[in-house]
Amino acid sequence: MANHKSAEKRHKQSLVRRQRNRLVKAKVRTAVKKARVAISDKAEDLAPQLRLAETELAKAASKGILHKKTAARLISRLAKRASESTR
Repeated sequence: MANHKSAEKRHKQSLVRRQRNRLVKAKVRTAVKKARVAISDKAEDLAPQLRLAETELAKAASKGILHKKTAARLISRLAKRASESTR
């Protein structure tokens, strides 16, 4: 455990940030999974699912939870899968 006041504060901050990051990552994973399922099922409501996944990925990237290029890569792959499934 931390011995200095500043170290205690940093530890508390890291716990709060860890919790927030876990929640955001879980939302991202859920949205991406729903989009992938919609793509594989060739669902008619594909566009909203895809848009939601893109939004969640972009938010996570803007907050620094995911790297910008990681989010861009995942968005690109989802869009590619979606366009291939509609052909």
